[in-house]
Amino acid sequence: MHPAIPAYLLSRRGVLRAALAAAAFAPLALPAAGARAYAAEADAFDALRLKWRDLVLGSGFAPTAEPFASKLAALGATARELRSAMVRVNGSLWPDLPYADPEPDTDAESYTYSGNLNTSYNRLRTLAESYAQPGTGLTGDTALRADILAGLDHLHDQAYHAGQARYGNWYNWQIGIPQALLDIDVLLHDHLGTARIAEHCAAVDHFVPDSAVANYTGTSTGANRVDLCRVLALRGVVGRSSAKLSLARDALSPVFPFVTSGDGLYADGSFIQHTSVPYAGSYGAVMLGGLSMLFTLLKGSAWEVTDSGRQVVFDSVEKAYAPFLFNGLAMDAVSGRAISRGVQKADTRGVRQDDHLRGHSVIACVALLAQSASAAEKTRWDGMVKGWIARDYYSPVLASPTLGVAALSRLKAVNDGTAQASPEPTGHRLFPGMDRAVHRRTGWAAGLSMASNRITYYENGNGENLRAWHSGSGMLYWWGGDFANGQYSDDFWPTVDPYRLPGTTASRKPLADGEGGVWGVARPDVRWVGGASDGTYAAVGQYLKGLSSTLLAKKSWFFLDDAIVCLGAGIHGRDGTGVESVVENRNLGANGVHSLTVDGSAQSTAPGWAATLTGARWAHLAGHAGYVFPGGATSLKALRQARTGAWSDINKGAVTDPVTRRYLTLWFDHGTDPTWAAYSYVLMPGASAAQTAARAADTGWLTVLANSNDQQGVRVPSLGFTGVNFWLAGTAGDVTAGAPASVMIHETGTTATLCVSGPLRDGATIDVTWNRPVSGIVSKDPAVQVMATGSALTLRITPGTLAAVHRTVVRTA
Repeated sequence: MHPAIPAYLLSRRGVLRAALAAAAFAPLALPAAGARAYAAEADAFDALRLKWRDLVLGSGFAPTAEPFASKLAALGATARELRSAMVRVNGSLWPDLPYADPEPDTDAESYTYSGNLNTSYNRLRTLAESYAQPGTGLTGDTALRADILAGLDHLHDQAYHAGQARYGNWYNWQIGIPQALLDIDVLLHDHLGTARIAEHCAAVDHFVPDSAVANYTGTSTGANRVDLCRVLALRGVVGRSSAKLSLARDALSPVFPFVTSGDGLYADGSFIQHTSVPYAGSYGAVMLGGLSMLFTLLKGSAWEVTDSGRQVVFDSVEKAYAPFLFNGLAMDAVSGRAISRGVQKADTRGVRQDDHLRGHSVIACVALLAQSASAAEKTRWDGMVKGWIARDYYSPVLASPTLGVAALSRLKAVNDGTAQASPEPTGHRLFPGMDRAVHRRTGWAAGLSMASNRITYYENGNGENLRAWHSGSGMLYWWGGDFANGQYSDDFWPTVDPYRLPGTTASRKPLADGEGGVWGVARPDVRWVGGASDGTYAAVGQYLKGLSSTLLAKKSWFFLDDAIVCLGAGIHGRDGTGVESVVENRNLGANGVHSLTVDGSAQSTAPGWAATLTGARWAHLAGHAGYVFPGGATSLKALRQARTGAWSDINKGAVTDPVTRRYLTLWFDHGTDPTWAAYSYVLMPGASAAQTAARAADTGWLTVLANSNDQQGVRVPSLGFTGVNFWLAGTAGDVTAGAPASVMIHETGTTATLCVSGPLRDGATIDVTWNRPVSGIVSKDPAVQVMATGSALTLRITPGTLAAVHRTVVRTA
């Protein structure tokens, strides 16, 4: 008996259970052949259930060995704490998680209530895992099992049952709760009884009907669709329904094809969720994780996923996910509002989230997906996984607090296997489908985050990520191979000045929390965002319009071997506030005092130190990077600052404990309401002071061809590199464009590769002339028409509407 539950509920439950059990599990009158087929199908359901149990618990590991022994002991400790706090009363199963009837309350409270119900089910799942896993101290504990079953009945009777109206966040009812519930049903299957299983299936059918996947739209796309299919598949396994399993398998198919707008995977490797948010590091990871689980679960069964489109998912490992993984971390530029999560209030036993921990989850997905891939793919991926594990010194993967025993067992198996660890690759990748770029060189990597009329400045929602307003305004992230991998992991987002994100140009106009609207609705009315790359170097540009401000700017980045050349022009604003372009805003940790040298002179390390560095030719931040200012800096300022903030400042669901981090900030102060201001600097990640000084002294290394509101371009003769962003038709150096375009030229020996894109995406023809002798054409893209060679080369490009890069290789001698 449950003394906290009214008697009428108990009696109603008894009647419903009897009816559901009779309907769901009534014996069938079948002929002998049919009976044998039915028995075989039943065996298939049992096999899938046991396979899913292995997927969620892990297999082949020694529970007394590390890292498993500590992980299992911690699971047991968490379960004991949760169990001791569990109290079955009307409206809650845990006192801190009320799910009371939200009818008279606000929408915000409704979201809280539904979230609390979701968390309650996930806490029960933790208890069930502690019961089922070896080495927890609660393994097979019958009293714990009884408490879990009582908790399941309590939540079912009071909140999650057929006929209940949902409230708050749809996700909790259709994905979060049923996934936890069905996992519990698998883990405790032999102790549930047919009636309880039947009512659980009825509840899931009520909240996740077949119609949830009838149309590929709304909340049933991308990662959400995969999550819904996971629910349907497990409902089919637990409830022995071939129809549900078939539906789950077939409903995955719309996820596979490339998209050209909205949610999903793009041919260029982009991944979008919520219409306009780059999300490979969060929702994309969920999608990859869900698909890896479902592919593995159904492999070899009557419901195996055989749609040839699934190859797009396998290809995405190297096209869409690996480019954003560096030394085990997943870049924040593709993690949406997840960057603001820290430690959540809803479960204080949880661990913080950061870029490394998100990366670990993606790596675990790759390791599992490899089990369904080809032998060649598995060999490559195992090498990639082993390399990431080896290089994540900042947050060791095999000790990851966010990974469970199952994921760790799979990762350790790869790490202990025969695969050769792969190094970090070098090269450049453009992702025009989501206004992102990634540059990798030996010893460092960088990521660029931009915004356009297709891609949001930033996403906030559910009270999360309230101040990342300018993260799409040209934020330039970078990490070292063996240093500075905690730059954005170490409480960066709650402590950084949100108006001074590195690489951005921004107005100091005060913005409200969540400025611009929720779910990525804030997008600038601009089209020219993109670039051109040959896979080694790149020219990338962004026409910037400020969020809720009059700010205008043209920003360009030229990605090279040991440096990134950064130009800004046309910087204009009329908000009555200052405008700044941020060269750097380095998180030095809780006690960092890294020295700053400017033109050979050491600057103060005192907290609060500030200076104007007009005329500076170079600067060096010890342990991080060098910065060169061609022709001498104007209006360059520097500041050392200890900044205190709390995760709850930027995420209403996070803990409130304040943290303090020290920062070294360098920025160009364009003044109040600037008129067509400009800047130029060269970022040299990992460079020494001597290397930085030498680069500043070598005035022939870099030629700035243009830095205006019409064109921005540079030439680096020693690299054979020329890059020009044509905001308008015109000429810069030896290059002329008859329409807006991004042009990059890389000369090597007696050949040159010309790369051209049309970032406006209007499909208009682009004529490009390179005023250099060209003797012939080696190869060209089908979209390229050669108009003239000889003393000069003229090309006519028909670029299409996806900002693809079109290549032409020519002989120069």
